[in-house]
Amino acid sequence: MGRGGVAMLASTGLKRFRAIPLALVLSTGLALGACSSDDAEIVYDERPVEQIYNKALAFIQEGKYRQAATEFDEVERQHPYSQWARRAMLMAAYSYYKTNDYDSAILSAQRFLSLHPGNKDAAYAFYLTGISYYEQISDVGRDQGMTRNALATLAEVVRRFPESEYARDATLKIDLTVDHLAGKEMEIGRYYLNQQSYVAAINRFRSVVVTYQTTTHVPEALHRLTEAYLSLGVVTEAQTAAAVLGHNFPGSDWYVDSYGLLAGNDLAPNENQDSWISKAWKSVF
Repeated sequence: MGRGGVAMLASTGLKRFRAIPLALVLSTGLALGACSSDDAEIVYDERPVEQIYNKALAFIQEGKYRQAATEFDEVERQHPYSQWARRAMLMAAYSYYKTNDYDSAILSAQRFLSLHPGNKDAAYAFYLTGISYYEQISDVGRDQGMTRNALATLAEVVRRFPESEYARDATLKIDLTVDHLAGKEMEIGRYYLNQQSYVAAINRFRSVVVTYQTTTHVPEALHRLTEAYLSLGVVTEAQTAAAVLGHNFPGSDWYVDSYGLLAGNDLAPNENQDSWISKAWKSVF
């Protein structure tokens, strides 16, 4: 998947969180911690919280996100009750995200939410969790548990924080995630159709029409319903699926195929108002 969320994370979350500690550095005269090389081992000695935190910031400025995450975690380990620890949790989550260590990013963000659910930066933590799930979405041929996690978390961002700067991007990714889930249903449905397991196939295509009605997969789902019902000899449902397809997607190649399929059996599209297909479509539109 694309990494569109990275820009927002860097331009909003990172800048906002970095502003507080850098201001403290300027006002107190603290110097940034010395930078280590990529391969150097970090020594875990007891250090002032400001020193650890600012060293982590220095690592971020150099693009050394793995070392930054380690230092931010050290802030929480050595100074768990300080105000720095709260900031460090989210900065660690961001740093892990930048290294593609999504599991660690999710754990850090969720720990922040469990300890500070009402904090003003909760929206950022939810978004970071959702985007970490989103980046792990696999192709439609694999299990979609990660896709569902992404959908649920991104939906929480929109529901809880509709006015936040993260809601717009979350909404876009929700649309893409839902389309992905519909694609999975279509893949399974086509498999059953090829196996002539028509009832099982219909259940999958029905899920697309009912649950994922705003996705790009609906025209094909309606055509496949026409095909499956016609194979079962359930003519009225086949005609209804084709009629709904033709009414809503008249220029679709799928409608041309459905029309031809019916015509080859001396039938024509004809909507049955009592069909679940007709009712499901009208319940949304």
